[in-house]
Amino acid sequence: MTITTTALTRAAGVAAVVGGLLYIGVQIKHPNLDLGLISTTEWKVRQTMKLLFAALSLAGITGMYLRQVTRTGVLGLIGYLALATGFLLMFATEAIGLVVLPSIVATSPAYVSDVLAVAVPGGHAAGDIGLIGPLSQLAGIGYLAGGLLFGIALFRARILARWAAALLAVGAVATLAIPLLPQVNFRLFAIPTGVALVGLGYSLWREQRNPAAVPVPSPIGSQLDPAGAK
Repeated sequence: MTITTTALTRAAGVAAVVGGLLYIGVQIKHPNLDLGLISTTEWKVRQTMKLLFAALSLAGITGMYLRQVTRTGVLGLIGYLALATGFLLMFATEAIGLVVLPSIVATSPAYVSDVLAVAVPGGHAAGDIGLIGPLSQLAGIGYLAGGLLFGIALFRARILARWAAALLAVGAVATLAIPLLPQVNFRLFAIPTGVALVGLGYSLWREQRNPAAVPVPSPIGSQLDPAGAK
C-alpha cells in the first residue's frame, strides 16, 4: 500500500470530524463531577471519549496546518503550537482521570475531589494537588489562545471553510464567559468548537478529495514552441 500526502491529509480531515463529534457527544447529559461518578462505567466511557477527542483533534489540526503552512504564516505557527499544546495537555489530564483517579478515590477522596474541582472552569482546589493544577491551567490556556489564533489564521488563509475557522476562534473566546455565567451549563460552550472541528475536517477531506486539476500542455502550443523544436 502506497501512503501519499493526499491520503494522510484526508485522514487528518476524518480525524478532525470524528474528534469534533466526540467532543459534542461527550457533553450530552454529562453528569456532575463528584466522587460517586469516578468508579462507574459511564466515567470510563466518557473519559475514553475525551482521550480520543484530544488525540484525533491533534491529528486533525496538524493536517490543517501542514496543508496551509505557506498561507498561515507566523500567526498560524503560533496558533497551531498553542492549540496542539492544549490538546496534548488535555490528553494527559484526561488520561490521569481515566487511569489514576478511580484507583485512589477510596483512599484519597479529598484529593480526588480537588482534582475534579479544578476540572470545572473557575473551580479551585481546597488542598494541594501538586502539578495537576498548573497542568489543567496550561491546557486551558493553550485551548483558548490556540483556538483563537489558529482560527484567525485559517480564516485568513482562505483554503478551508471560513465559517468553521471563524467559529473555532469565537468558540475559544466564548469560554472566557463561563465564570461570568454560572447559571448556564458550561458544557454548552464546547459545542461551537466541536462543530468547528467537524466543519474544518470535512472541508479538509473534501478539498483533498477534489484536488485542483493539473494543467495539461496544449499539443499545438508545444509544436509551435521554438524551444520544443530543438
